[in-house]
Formats: sequence, C-alpha cells, structure tokens
Amino acid sequence: MAEPADHLTCEEVVALVTDYLEGALPPEHVELFEQHLNFCEGCDVYVDQMRTTVAAVGKVREEDLPADTRDRLLAAFRDWKRP
Repeated sequence: MAEPADHLTCEEVVALVTDYLEGALPPEHVELFEQHLNFCEGCDVYVDQMRTTVAAVGKVREEDLPADTRDRLLAAFRDWKRP
C-alpha cells in the first residue's frame, strides 16, 4: 500500500472499506479513514451500512445458499457495471 496522502477521497474510502472493517489497514491509513468519516456524512453512512451488511450476511456461507440463489447473486455482481 502506498504512503497515505494528507486526506482520503470518498472513492478511496469506498476502496478501503473492507480492509478497514477487517482491521487490515495500517494505523496511518486508519487515522485518515476515520478523519474522513468525521467530515463526510455520506461516507459515514456508507460505512455504517457496510457494517450492518457484514453483520447480517457475513455469516452466510456459500453452501448455505440454494444453488440458484448463489448463481443469481454471482451474475448480478458480475454484470454490475455493464450497460
């Protein structure tokens, strides 16, 4: 991971949210991440939504899903940015 700048953009927060929630960010990045959340209500809400999502579905294992549900989810994410 590159040296942190003096601030993070919203796009960087979105890119780093998984590492942040998993405790995998270096301390200097955590400080910048949390500083951004203190000043950006949109990102603060986004991170809270991600925490809630992880808490709700983070316990679902692939084998817990019916095959057709798993396939539909995979297709939805695979096609996420396609027009």
